[in-house]
Amino acid sequence: MKQVLQPKGWKRPKGYANGIEAEGRLVFTAGIIGWNEQEQFETDDLVEQIRQTLANTLAILAEAGATSEHIVRMTWYVTDREDYQNRQKEIGQVWKAVIGKQFPCMACVQVLALMEARAKIEIETIAMVPLTQ
Repeated sequence: MKQVLQPKGWKRPKGYANGIEAEGRLVFTAGIIGWNEQEQFETDDLVEQIRQTLANTLAILAEAGATSEHIVRMTWYVTDREDYQNRQKEIGQVWKAVIGKQFPCMACVQVLALMEARAKIEIETIAMVPLTQ
């Protein structure tokens, strides 16, 4: 069970939820970055690294029987706030292509650098798989 929490009178957030209530089995990912399964970067482009990071996240969640619909929380760490803000439309298109119409609680933070020098994005995810599955 998952329910979006939207207080009456609040403006609906764009692309995420302010809160989610969920019941079930918790699944967590570490900070996932945009390299392939061989730990090699195929691009230095932020949007393409986001695409790969989201695909990597779904691959990990699948190991626990979770899908994008089970994601309840994400924290994004980006190294370039302006690039992120200027490319919102492209990021939204990638989101829809990989994740679909799921909008978890999210936070996005600019950081000076990530541990892998070529990484532009790192995402931590929490998913909740219903116990009735």
